[in-house]
Amino acid sequence: MLQRIQSIYLLFASLVLFGLFIFPLAHGLFVDGKLIDVTVTGVTENVNGVDKPVQSFVALTVLTAIVGLIPMVIIFLFRNRKQQIALIYSTILVLIGYSFWMAQTVKHVVGPITLEYRNMGIGLFLTSLSIILLIFAVKAIQRDEKLVKSADRLR
Repeated sequence: MLQRIQSIYLLFASLVLFGLFIFPLAHGLFVDGKLIDVTVTGVTENVNGVDKPVQSFVALTVLTAIVGLIPMVIIFLFRNRKQQIALIYSTILVLIGYSFWMAQTVKHVVGPITLEYRNMGIGLFLTSLSIILLIFAVKAIQRDEKLVKSADRLR
């Protein structure tokens, strides 16, 4: 049902993934003497306090939107809990690959510069948070499945 806790977990997982459009992956980096920020939409250069787009990541932007919509779609498959669980596990695998792609993109932009902890943006950690929320959703769906099976035995 839509009012179950797994729906809340899936909604938050989706919102966290859409948060990647707001929060940078890396910020305050000096590359070739320029101050840059890296987001899922691209690289921006800070010129006199104004962010100027330097490079865009179209594929990463589109994939971020698609991956953010998947948990929202899974919410409405509440009648088929087994399919929900399978799709959530698939989404977790996609998010692991997506996280690797994001990290490689940042590594490619930064080049030989070592990314320090103070330069890491919140965006690098949002996919991990989303995976944790998806795992919570799977556990809640499994509890529902167990409850339904026990109620069927009583009939």
